[in-house]
Parts: sequence; C-alpha cells; structure tokens
Amino acid sequence: MKKLLLAALLPGFAFAQNVENGKRVFVRDGCYECHGYAGQGTIQGARIGPPVLNAQGMIRYIRKPAGAMPAFTDKVLSDQEVNDIYAYLKTMPAPKPVKDIPLLNQIRDK
Repeated sequence: MKKLLLAALLPGFAFAQNVENGKRVFVRDGCYECHGYAGQGTIQGARIGPPVLNAQGMIRYIRKPAGAMPAFTDKVLSDQEVNDIYAYLKTMPAPKPVKDIPLLNQIRDK
C-alpha cells in the first residue's frame, strides 16, 4: 500500500523490479504469443526486447497502444507487473547490427 501511495504522490517513483516475476507474467498473460518468448518479435507483434522505451513509457503504451495491440488496463496488468515485464525484457540481448550478419550482407550485396 505504501508503494502505491508513493507512486501516486511521486511521478518519478519507480517500483522495484522482479525479472523472474516479469517472465512469469509475460508468459501467463500471453505477451509471448505476439512478441515471442524473448521479445524478439513475430509476424503478429513488434520486437520489444530489449525495450527502447523506459518503464513509464512502456506502461503508457500498454494502456493506450497503437495498431492492433489490445489495451491492457491496470485491472489486467498492474503497474508493478508491467515494471517486472520491463525488467525481464531488459535482460534480452540487443540484436546484432546487419553488418555483423554474413547472410544479410550477401543478400544486400547482390
């Protein structure tokens, strides 16, 4: 309760993040179905791991997304759960630059 009160009073307040809970919620709520288990993106959903938004930006986007993604209210995903998902996605490695992927360089050079 104190964390929620602090978060309401201090807009810059960040919840403690729990990577393991973030992974559990990511799978439980089906985020992986569109974004892949590592947030790598699929044909249905964008790459979200590692996130380019900060945690507050991710919360705002999840609440009012663009495109085909459904909105997730705080009744479905709490701010704490989104922060935990954010922490989980931050553990994902960034994609390799195109120049470091030989096959893509072969295609590009043709």
